[in-house]
Amino acid sequence: MAKRDYYEILGVAKNASDDEIKKAYRKLAMKYHPDRNPDSKGAEDKFKEAKEAYEMLSDASKREAYDRYGHAGVDPNMGGGGPGGPGFGGFGDAFGDIFGDIFGQGARGGRSAGPQVYRGADLRYNLEITLEQAAHGYDTTIRVPSWDECETCHGSGAKPGTSPTSCTTCGGQGQVRMQQGFFSIQQTCPKCHGTGKIIPTPCSTCSGAGRIKRNKTLEVKIPAGIDDGMRIRSSGNGEPGMNGGPPGDLYVEIHIKAHPVFQRDGDDLHCEIPVSFAKAALGGEVEVPTLNGKASFTLPEGTQSGKTFRLRGKGIKGVRSGYAGDLFCHVVVETPVKLTERQKELLQEFEQLTNAGGSKHSPQSKSWKDKVKEFFE
Repeated sequence: MAKRDYYEILGVAKNASDDEIKKAYRKLAMKYHPDRNPDSKGAEDKFKEAKEAYEMLSDASKREAYDRYGHAGVDPNMGGGGPGGPGFGGFGDAFGDIFGDIFGQGARGGRSAGPQVYRGADLRYNLEITLEQAAHGYDTTIRVPSWDECETCHGSGAKPGTSPTSCTTCGGQGQVRMQQGFFSIQQTCPKCHGTGKIIPTPCSTCSGAGRIKRNKTLEVKIPAGIDDGMRIRSSGNGEPGMNGGPPGDLYVEIHIKAHPVFQRDGDDLHCEIPVSFAKAALGGEVEVPTLNGKASFTLPEGTQSGKTFRLRGKGIKGVRSGYAGDLFCHVVVETPVKLTERQKELLQEFEQLTNAGGSKHSPQSKSWKDKVKEFFE
């Protein structure tokens, strides 16, 4: 069966840069790596195919030969390809660098390996708080999963009276070396999963894990001014590491509940202030709520709906800026509803008097009528 084109395998153009080739290979390696697809022969074949393509195209001389002569120009049998041979040296380093980045482990030949050490996974906790709590700060407690040493086996994972034995597959190293042609890589031992040990008789309490899952209570201090979507990191309170690896971190993600009065925009607050038709026409003092009590501002005579008034320093003191934002009050003039006959009569009389006064009472209406007239003419 003829080999596929190396560029086609990686999904890159023939003039692709070295960086594009490396990125394409990393993506395929992440997807088809045997550790991630232990029961898929098809994934293993695609992984090997991508690996071979990258080895050839990442080497300038091999890529030049392949571009000129195709697969015949880079036949591994022509270059002598055992581990450490001419066809392997340059690739070993690049391959190790890539998989060191992806899987946290080296794959370079000639280096001894011990049991794999893995950092614990990070955890995320979604915490919902009110706008007032976000503005003023808030102390609370949360319950998160935790793991304690098994009291029965004292962390060994083995039934009392027994002990773990060294893995015969990897010799206690936690890694096995796979060789195919001139490719040689190290991967996690499939039998002991990187621990280097086998537990013949697991502890009945923890089923061989050596630890018991429990919940623990943590205190969380929410700083004043925190905004929606921000995260607070609690170092070391994530999942524990494997084989003595460090624990992950806990991230508390903040979600702020919708407020019945205010809408937040960074450190500023916005609110709608409904005022009566008469109040908007005559003007006067308007009292408004803030997160720190009441405030007021003067409404000028003839205020129109949509007019915005700014109250400086009545917003939220930002967690980063240290300065309080502003409160923007948007006036909404209410049209009277469910009027009595007498009220209707008074409004009709008012309308007649207003019309008699000309445009001085309704400057916006006059301006709009002029624009409409101009448009049709």
